[in-house]
Amino acid sequence: MFFPLSVNLYVMSEELRPGLEGVLVAESELSYIDGEAGKLVYRGYAIEDLAREASYEEVLYLLWHGELPTTAQLERFSDEMATQRSLAPGTMDVVRELADQREEPMAALRTITSSLSAADEDADETAVTDLEANLRKGKRITAKMPTALAAFKRLRDGDGPVDPDPEMDHAENFLYMLNGEVPDAVLSETFDMALVLHADHGLNASTFSAMVTASTLADIHAAVTSAIGTLSGSLHGGANANVMRMLKEVDDSAMNPVDWVDDALDRGERVAGFGHRVYDVKDPRAKILGGKSEELGEAAGDTRWYEMSVAIEEYMAEQKGIPPNVDFYSATTYYQMGIPIDLYTPIFAISRVGGWIAHVLEQYEDNRLIRPRARYVGELDRSYPPLAER
Repeated sequence: MFFPLSVNLYVMSEELRPGLEGVLVAESELSYIDGEAGKLVYRGYAIEDLAREASYEEVLYLLWHGELPTTAQLERFSDEMATQRSLAPGTMDVVRELADQREEPMAALRTITSSLSAADEDADETAVTDLEANLRKGKRITAKMPTALAAFKRLRDGDGPVDPDPEMDHAENFLYMLNGEVPDAVLSETFDMALVLHADHGLNASTFSAMVTASTLADIHAAVTSAIGTLSGSLHGGANANVMRMLKEVDDSAMNPVDWVDDALDRGERVAGFGHRVYDVKDPRAKILGGKSEELGEAAGDTRWYEMSVAIEEYMAEQKGIPPNVDFYSATTYYQMGIPIDLYTPIFAISRVGGWIAHVLEQYEDNRLIRPRARYVGELDRSYPPLAER
């Protein structure tokens, strides 16, 4: 049967799914999540194996190229990333200005990331879907975001920025730039593992935001900036910071953690770090980070944060049947590493940028403008009154 080109060839479903919950909008080869079994897979590899064996650079290569790198490929990829860490003078001026204004860290990271395009030699690519150009831009964005965040934190605190060290890997270099001293192997390994665990997680809100932006054929800088803006919302990012603030409040109160949580629940408050839109069981990433939190506490001779967390987890499981998510144990892990609480969500961003870029590359590869529709529930057939009669 012949249809004129003007005929709309799709049928709109009348089923309303607020928040698009459970709606399939794309096919992806990047992340597989089994919420009932508590399983997370990147391109076929279990997150437990990647967290234990792979570096963040290896995971980036896997997400962007589809396969784990050989030794030579990883060395070349890591070297290319390391050479892109420095910020252009104009970008550093933006960082200084935002630090002087005491901008909120996520807002600062959003603005700085957007400004990176000004000094990107591929930013004027007319073909925004050019894979090689986008891979180059992706490396620059991923390499520079940690430098910008560390410099922002130090300038805000009255310290000078620390230049990146190309001899260090991605995780070690960030901690070095953040604190001004070379981190020990345990801290570097722990932070690298945290980056791996947060690198991707399907079509979460920020990833979907990046995909929507990319589907308009906006460039990769715009897509990542859009994702950062989405992550800044309290219903997506910020949970691990709220967990740590909660634990500090429990500690300051000198109350038994279970009693404190019980009182909070009686007041109708939500306990941070519990529940997940996808997982029905304990988040597999929480299991891994819980172990690292315990190790850090034991190494420091102070396990109270871990013990407090376990007590709350067990109580919530018994009373509410709600398991913890990744934010619950990333909070104490970061805190014991000496990372300021208001940097937790930006740190999430400097990890998840790898997944955002991977999904954007996938979107460009087989692009279709993402354009859902809303069911109109307003009035119809209203008469237009002249201005003088209103």
